[in-house]
Amino acid sequence: MSTRWLIVGLGNPGSKYSRTRHNAGFWFLDALDRRIGLALKTERKFHGDAGKTRLGAVDVVGLKPDTFMNDSGRAVRAVAAYFDIPIDRILVAYDDLDLPPGTVRLKLGGGHGGHNGLRSLFSHLGDPGFWRLRIGIGHPGVREAVTPWVLSRAGAEDERGMIEAIDRAIDIVPTLLRGETDRALQALHTAPPDPAAADPEQHKGEKR
Repeated sequence: MSTRWLIVGLGNPGSKYSRTRHNAGFWFLDALDRRIGLALKTERKFHGDAGKTRLGAVDVVGLKPDTFMNDSGRAVRAVAAYFDIPIDRILVAYDDLDLPPGTVRLKLGGGHGGHNGLRSLFSHLGDPGFWRLRIGIGHPGVREAVTPWVLSRAGAEDERGMIEAIDRAIDIVPTLLRGETDRALQALHTAPPDPAAADPEQHKGEKR
């Protein structure tokens, strides 16, 4: 019997936002598509670009909501309901201010940390118990600069770090989907750390 997972990348649609830090989740899903062949295409009933493939005994559904970040949960709920995917088989990739570029973390459940995309998922799914892939984008240093920071493009070095982190995360996706969660966590979190790593608790609760 096969297992089905939903993998979501959060971001904003349109070329205006395509290379911004806030679209790190979209970068992840595009890279995953290139790696495993999700064949993403626009699906109006799912409010975004969606596609499917198979990894061993696992059916994988990919989704990039086109609802804009603040309404991402509507698309995720539509796909999860259509394919009858339980909450603990949903993986959501998104940008994280609390981690420096080049860092990526995997966790199950938790709070929204001020991220408006996650707020929307909480609202529409009614359960925070999904997997999260936190892609570090760094912090501008002051609360007032957060919005322009996430909606602008990272510098070349930071962008390179984000892309490398995404590649490392994709490497462990098959392991996670097979149910080898401890092994996936260990493989990802024992990768060489970014020497500029910041305190992950420092800026919690800021909206973006």
